[in-house]
Amino acid sequence: MSEIKLSALVVAHNEEDRIAACLDRLKFADEIVVVLDKCTDGTKTIVANYTDRVLEGSWDIEGDRRNEGLKFCQGEWILEIDSDEWVTEQLATNVRQAVNESTYGWHEISVDNYIGDRLVRYGWGGSFGTSAVPRLSRRGVKEWGPQSVHPSLTWHGTKGYRLNGYLIHHVDRNISDVIRRLDSYTTAKARDMRARGEIGSTANNVRRLFTRFFKCYVSRKGYREGGYGLLIALCAGLYPLLSHLKAKLEDE
Repeated sequence: MSEIKLSALVVAHNEEDRIAACLDRLKFADEIVVVLDKCTDGTKTIVANYTDRVLEGSWDIEGDRRNEGLKFCQGEWILEIDSDEWVTEQLATNVRQAVNESTYGWHEISVDNYIGDRLVRYGWGGSFGTSAVPRLSRRGVKEWGPQSVHPSLTWHGTKGYRLNGYLIHHVDRNISDVIRRLDSYTTAKARDMRARGEIGSTANNVRRLFTRFFKCYVSRKGYREGGYGLLIALCAGLYPLLSHLKAKLEDE
C-alpha cells in the first residue's frame, strides 16, 4: 500500500441528511476517517459507501472526541472537516499542494458561512462563528483541550500561510437554527464553567455583551450583512452572559 500523505477526518453525530455531500468532496484525500459519536440514525450506513476507516464511540467532551479521531488517522497530514462543511475544488487543490510542499506545522483555511442559502461573510466572532479555522496540520502537531464546546488548541509546530480557497460551512439552516445553536453552545459552556468552578461575574458579562456586539457589528463589519449581521452580533454578545447565567442559576 502506498504511503498515506493526507487523511480527511470527519466527526459526525446523526448526520444522515448531509454526511454524503460532505464526504463526496473529500475523495481527493488518501484516506477518509469518520468518527461516529453516539449515532442512532443511518449515518453509519451512508459512511460505509465512502470508507472503512470508521471509529465508533460515545464522548461527552468535544476535545476528547476530536483527539481520538486525530490519533486514528494514518496520514502524515490531517484535514479536519465537520459534516456540515464542503471542501471546494480550489481548496482541495491548495490542500494537496500544501501537503506536498509546506515546511510548516499547520495552516488556516478561510470559511464562507451560510445561513440557509444566504452567504454571510462579515461579522462572525465572539465564539459564535469564525471566518478562518486551523484545520490542516501535520500528524502530532495539534491537540484539542478538554472542553465541551469550543475546545482550546495546543500546537507543537509552527503556523504557516493561510491556504487559498474557501471551506463552505452550512452553519445554520435558518434563524431558528441560529437560536437553537446559541442555546446549545451556552449550555455546554456553562457545564465547563461549573466544572472549573469559574463562572465569572454578572457585571463583567453584561459589559462583554456590549463589547462583543460592537466588535462583531462594527469592527468586523457585520452591518454589511443587514439583519443577519445584527443577529450574529446579538448572539455573540449574549453568548458569555447566557453561559454565565446558566452556570450560576442552574445545576446542569
